[in-house]
Amino acid sequence: MPAIGLRLGAFSAALALLAATVTPSAAQKKYDVGASDSEIKVGNIMPYSGAASAYGVIGKTEEAYFRKINAEGGINGRKLTFISYDDAYTPPKTVEQARRLVESDEVLLIFNSLGTPPNSAIQKYMNQKKVPQLFVATGATKWNDPKEFPWTMGWQPNYQSESIIYAKYILKNHPNARIAVLYQNDDYGKDYLKGFKDGLGAEAASLIVAEDSYEVTEPTIDSHIVRLKASGADVFFNITTPKFAAQAIKKNAELGWKPLHFLNNVSSSIGSVIKPAGFENAQDIISSQYLKDPTDPQWKTDAGMIAWNQFLDKYYPEANRADAFVMFAYTVAQGLVHVLKACGDDLTRENVMKQAASIRDLELGGLLPGIKVNTSATDFAPLSQLQLIKFKGETWERFGEILSGDVGG
Repeated sequence: MPAIGLRLGAFSAALALLAATVTPSAAQKKYDVGASDSEIKVGNIMPYSGAASAYGVIGKTEEAYFRKINAEGGINGRKLTFISYDDAYTPPKTVEQARRLVESDEVLLIFNSLGTPPNSAIQKYMNQKKVPQLFVATGATKWNDPKEFPWTMGWQPNYQSESIIYAKYILKNHPNARIAVLYQNDDYGKDYLKGFKDGLGAEAASLIVAEDSYEVTEPTIDSHIVRLKASGADVFFNITTPKFAAQAIKKNAELGWKPLHFLNNVSSSIGSVIKPAGFENAQDIISSQYLKDPTDPQWKTDAGMIAWNQFLDKYYPEANRADAFVMFAYTVAQGLVHVLKACGDDLTRENVMKQAASIRDLELGGLLPGIKVNTSATDFAPLSQLQLIKFKGETWERFGEILSGDVGG
């Protein structure tokens, strides 16, 4: 018996010694370039100038939100350093800024950079460098490709899903429609157009009577609207970025062309599109939404909206609260904070992507009730639900159910 006791005692001592040597390494902090005990460096690229500069407010709101996070103690005790550069929505400049962020500023990741062509220009570079290109601010369907591009992830419902929903609505409610489509001649516009045609299916060829594309460098799209009106279309799908969306709404009114007007979600902001175009010109336009509309009085006593207003009061008082992009930026910034908190003390790029791909039923204050963030290792589409909205008076009114944005559905 004493011998057994000695052996057990020796075994216990060995276990204790093993625990003493293993525990520190198990709890050891892990960092890649861009992270330390005191700091997390986050890069961003925005069109603060140029044709798409209306989106610049997104970067400004994110900077304000990260100031709030830092003032409240940071992420697990670490301060966020947010480095945001202008690319004027020009892909060659995006490439230059991405290299600057990764190779000179040495950020941990690039977050929510805006635009389909700009992000397309840096996607291969980011994946070759194995640097997260996280929650890109574009709904292109191709961001959900974890097999080929494991370092790139989208955020918002994708463009094809959105346009499929419009197509199905038209088939159900306007089966004899004569449809005109205006789209931006790049990956962004073509992605929406593909989803729309897929949604119309065999009817696409007969229902679409006119298609016209414009270049982002054009000063105005008035001539395109004139051509589309001449087609005799009674339904108009407007696939444009904010500046051109406002122009299209105005020109339709000038011409007295009153088709059933579908406007893509990325240009549904009341502050930067509808108000400049004129409320009277935007009546009955149909779009879609996954975020709460700050101008909708129904959210006045909503806890999420109250928190949003309190954040703006303190950190970004000059913000245009009618601008949907402010709500978009606030919500996606919360998404990043969720991911970085989940990383704990393992702030490696690999773990950032692992946590980003492990989000389960995350509810954020700016999302419509019932819409949740979900990701997995095989599904890099955090948001995939929408609700149709119609413009009435000076605000959007929701109608129908929350619809799934399943591309195949």
